[in-house]
Amino acid sequence: MIRGFFLCGIIGWIMEIVWTGVWSLINGDFKMVSTTSIIMFPIYGMAILLKPLYDVMFDLPIYMRGGIYAFFIFAAEYFFGLILTKIGVCPWNYSDARFNINGLIRLDYAPAWFAAGLIFEGLVFART
Repeated sequence: MIRGFFLCGIIGWIMEIVWTGVWSLINGDFKMVSTTSIIMFPIYGMAILLKPLYDVMFDLPIYMRGGIYAFFIFAAEYFFGLILTKIGVCPWNYSDARFNINGLIRLDYAPAWFAAGLIFEGLVFART
């Protein structure tokens, strides 16, 4: 479980660095500057808590597994965002995004969270 926590934390950081760098490029920054926060490491690390879901649903079709992962990642993002916002340290704020919910989650990120769940599944859950 500890190994999985660290793997998910590192993989999450890497995904966030790539994601924000690509968005920088799309927005015209050819340096592809990326951002993340140390706070995100334990949040991504907690993705290991999705492993029991993988153990139960590994034979479901990929679209169902990805959708279930996305749902739980959204729930965690909302929950942690709410707590971190209340104490004034939330590293994200989606208030200006079109499909945001309370500035804490963006529904248009569903495909990204779908993919992230499957990445965690392939790189961590299937190996721990």
